[in-house]
Amino acid sequence: MTDKTPFEGTFKEMFRRHAAGVAIITVNYQGEPYGFTATSVASLSAQPPRFTFNMARSSSSWPAVANATHLGVHMLGLENQALADRFARTKDRFGGDHWEVGPHEVPILKDVAGWLIGKIQMRLSFENNAVVVVEVVEGEVGDDGSPLLYHAGGYGQPVPLDYEI
Repeated sequence: MTDKTPFEGTFKEMFRRHAAGVAIITVNYQGEPYGFTATSVASLSAQPPRFTFNMARSSSSWPAVANATHLGVHMLGLENQALADRFARTKDRFGGDHWEVGPHEVPILKDVAGWLIGKIQMRLSFENNAVVVVEVVEGEVGDDGSPLLYHAGGYGQPVPLDYEI
C-alpha cells in the first residue's frame, strides 16, 4: 500500500519550478545551537513585524524549535551558498567561527544578507509538519547583494529583465 496521491509527482514538479529565497533558521536549545536551511520563510505582517516558516517535525532541529522561545532567520546572498549547503547537508553546522551568540542566546551567522531574531508566537502542527509564526524583536540588515535562490534542485540568482517602467 502506498501513501502517494495521484498528483504527488505534479506537485513536486510544480514546486521545483517555483524559485524561493534561501534562509537559515537558528535556535539555541538547552545551551546547544541548532539550525537548518529553509526555503519556506515568508513575511506574514509588517505591523507587528512577523514571519513564518514551515518545517518537518521529524527534523533533528524540531525539538529545539518546539521548545525554544526565540529563534533567528538569516537571509542568504549568493556568497552564502556553501553556508546553505552546510546547514542543509551536514551535521557539523556550527563548527568554526562563522557564528556567534546573539540576542536571546540565538546563534547569529556572520556575513549574511541580514538576520532577524524573533519570539515564537505559534507552532501549528499538521501531520508530520509544522508552521511556525515568529514576531521580530531584533535584527540587522547586511550588504545589499544579490539574493541566493533555490530553483529546480539547485541554487541560482535573479536576473534583471530588460524592462523599463
